[in-house]
Amino acid sequence: MMEQRRRQTWRERTKWLAFMTVFVAFWSGASGQFRYSISEEVKIGTAVGNIAKDLGVDKSTLEERGYRIVYGSTEPPFRVNQDDGILYVNQIIDREEVCDRSKVCVIDLKTVLENPLEVHYVAVEILDVNDHSPCFPEHENKIEVFESALPGARFQLQAARDADSGSLSVQQYTLSQNEHFSLEVKDRGEDRKTPGLILQKALDRESVKTHTLLLTAIDGGKPPRSGNMTIIVHVSDVNDNPPVFTKESYTAQLNENSPLGKNVIQVNATDLDEGLNGEVIYSFGKDVDARARARFDLNYMTGVISVSGAIDYEECSRYEIDIQASDKGAATLATDKSVIINIVDLNDNAPEMEVTSFSHDLPEDSKPGTTVALISVKDSDSGLNGKVMCYITQDLPVMLTPSLQNNMYSLVTKMLLDREKESQYNVAIVCKDAGEPSLSSEKYINIVVSDVNDNSPVFTKNPYTFYITENNNPGGSVLSVTASDEDDGNNALISYYIVRDRGAEQLFTSFLNINSETGDISALKSFDFETLKTFQFQVVATDSGAPSLSSNVTVHVFILDQNDNAPVILYPVSSNGSAEGVEEIPRNVNAGHLVTKVRAYDADIGYNGWLLFSLQEVTAHSLFGLDRYTGRIRTLRSFTETDEAEHKLLILVKDNGNVSLSATATVVVKLVEPREAFAAADVKSATKDDEDNNVTFYLMITLGSVSTLFLISIIVLIAMQCSKSTDYTSKYLQETNYDGTLCHSIQYRSGDKRYMLVGPRMSIGSTIVPGSHANTLVLPDRRGTSTEVRKCFQKPWHVSTGSVVH
Repeated sequence: MMEQRRRQTWRERTKWLAFMTVFVAFWSGASGQFRYSISEEVKIGTAVGNIAKDLGVDKSTLEERGYRIVYGSTEPPFRVNQDDGILYVNQIIDREEVCDRSKVCVIDLKTVLENPLEVHYVAVEILDVNDHSPCFPEHENKIEVFESALPGARFQLQAARDADSGSLSVQQYTLSQNEHFSLEVKDRGEDRKTPGLILQKALDRESVKTHTLLLTAIDGGKPPRSGNMTIIVHVSDVNDNPPVFTKESYTAQLNENSPLGKNVIQVNATDLDEGLNGEVIYSFGKDVDARARARFDLNYMTGVISVSGAIDYEECSRYEIDIQASDKGAATLATDKSVIINIVDLNDNAPEMEVTSFSHDLPEDSKPGTTVALISVKDSDSGLNGKVMCYITQDLPVMLTPSLQNNMYSLVTKMLLDREKESQYNVAIVCKDAGEPSLSSEKYINIVVSDVNDNSPVFTKNPYTFYITENNNPGGSVLSVTASDEDDGNNALISYYIVRDRGAEQLFTSFLNINSETGDISALKSFDFETLKTFQFQVVATDSGAPSLSSNVTVHVFILDQNDNAPVILYPVSSNGSAEGVEEIPRNVNAGHLVTKVRAYDADIGYNGWLLFSLQEVTAHSLFGLDRYTGRIRTLRSFTETDEAEHKLLILVKDNGNVSLSATATVVVKLVEPREAFAAADVKSATKDDEDNNVTFYLMITLGSVSTLFLISIIVLIAMQCSKSTDYTSKYLQETNYDGTLCHSIQYRSGDKRYMLVGPRMSIGSTIVPGSHANTLVLPDRRGTSTEVRKCFQKPWHVSTGSVVH
């Protein structure tokens, strides 16, 4: 850099000195001026010319006068030899440096001879040598050419410069081979040739973005020198290419219920243009509906489509979205492409059931196969996820049958129903799809079974057995029957009535009345055990169904005795409630002689009819004794002479009722001599035989009647026990303690106790049941768990020789 400045300064000074020398010579009228020529860049010491010879000055003169060169303040490029006056090159001379680009390069020197002063001007012409190659201002020239430029367009280039001049300067230009450009050179004179490019063929930036050309400048030297410049033609883009998608079609699969922000697919478009013309942005097409816009988001820079809303296959299984790719050119170009997003169904919907019931209530007599309801099943999923199978979880008298239509089922009965066993069914229907994992739904159908009058009323007992104490209050309720009906509503509404058209039983049923609603039976009059001991009738229970059903039951009624009859004395003969009789016995009878027997009768039974005899008054207690059970009067000792001839005995006869009733009789015993006694005995015997015959006749009639009633009762009870279950079995047994007294005895069991209506001979260990009017005993249970029932309606008939005593 310093060297270049130094040379520049030296050139300027040389120019100035030459100008002044010429000027001075011109004005001073100097006579001599010499001109020499040498080639540039000759070696130092090269002789330019012999100035002394040309001036005609010999060597001695030069030595005497002195000879020197004046060249400004800088060292001259030449020197003069003082000895011979020859001008030599003092330094390498570069013509281009000294003379720049002048056509004639002359170095003007001023030589001075002193004593006397002589100034001579010497001009040294520097001849050019081809020592410089053409040089372009830049090694690389960049040109921007729009691809829209038309053929024939010209583009000016910078000319090359050559420091040499004349024919050694730039003489021609050449351009590298190419199909788009040709070279044009304009000659502007003074060695100025300007190159230019002519567009031969239209450019396409998308095909070739840059064209690289080599421009060569050649000078006229021999050999010629050349210089190169690279021309880079950048084809400037014109927005002539729309964006092009990289794929013919875009298809994506997306699972429904995908999370928000999930990337679905990325579209990609390229634009062969550059800059803003080649920058692509993406947007939804104008025809994209609001539903797709609400569910998908598009990144306008990257082209990524992502989920922005709820994805539901059942709402939409396929989205076709128009995507527009646009460049950013001034005149925007755009391309549309459809993106198809297929939604993959997931098993996210459980089956839905819709039930259509034909009737709220189903009659229990419906035939098998009766349709109860229709079930329509819908599953919004598809494929296996939408295949549904329905079934009933319980074992019920209904079943599901598939219909001809898909996902339709009929709920039908498969057997006869019985409302009395099950009045309603809560049918659980489960529908399950075939997805993985499977989803199911459950629905309950309540089937109410309506009643049909298919059950007759049923009495709680069959038959009924009631025990009614005689002397009941007329009009009061004495017994009650109850029937139930397993049907419902009016079919179970029961009314009762008594069957009254059974001939002889009409006599008894006419005194009975039944409450048709409750089954309570009342007696219109009191019962008398002594008149009526048992009877039976039938009660009919009828429901209110249509048609109505009915059933009947036999009611057995046993009248229980009360102590309402006082003892009746048969002997002695009763008169106005008292009795008196006379007995004559020989005085010589021994102790234990049977004087007589007081005979009595009580219409009651059991304890109420169990008579006890006692002596209330007697003239001699030591003579007579009375058996309290049989009424026999016997002598206690033999009679003596001092004993009175007549004795009066007051006999009290009472029963064993809770409130005891009694009667009295007087027996007069007369002592007679043996002969009188025998005669009287014969007469009395005859009389007694007649009386006894009459009494026996009546007693036989009574006994026959009682026996007949007893047998009827036994037969009825046996029939009742045969019709009962084993839980309530009755057996009628003969009293084992029979000692001559005629006894109608019945034993029975209730729970774990055994009862018996007792007569005169009670079993040892028995206890009286409270409230039984003293005619019922609790017996020790000797049968374990036996259910034997024995009841005794007892009349204490005692048989003795020739008489019957009650």
